[in-house]
Amino acid sequence: MTRVDFYIVDSPAADARERVACRLAEKAWQLDHRIYIHGQDPRHCERLDQLLWIFRDGSFVPHEPLADPVPDCPILIGQTEPPESHTGVLINLHETVPPFFSRFERVVEIVSQDEPVRRAGRERFKFYRDRGYDLHTHTLSG
Repeated sequence: MTRVDFYIVDSPAADARERVACRLAEKAWQLDHRIYIHGQDPRHCERLDQLLWIFRDGSFVPHEPLADPVPDCPILIGQTEPPESHTGVLINLHETVPPFFSRFERVVEIVSQDEPVRRAGRERFKFYRDRGYDLHTHTLSG
């Protein structure tokens, strides 16, 4: 069964969720996982693509947009169905639970202090809990 991890970000920064997503994607990649980052819309996915290049000095996180992937790229970013090859980690930055989430070994949900994001995060938590998924919660500062 899919494991679901909620990361509660204790930061007022507007891009806190995206920065945490970058850190978690980098860590998962270093552990040899294939990652799909599910964004809200094309514009959000473009911002994630850019942020993965600059979120930390000296970092290199190989990634590509789902629309134009390089073969064997370990991290793909999109807002549609993920490719069949990426079933390790889903980092969900969409406000709803994607219908394909159970294909993944692990789902990462990131919730910031922004009230609409928190409200949507509570709904996603309830969705997973009501269906009996293995839920874990982590609090991250700044």
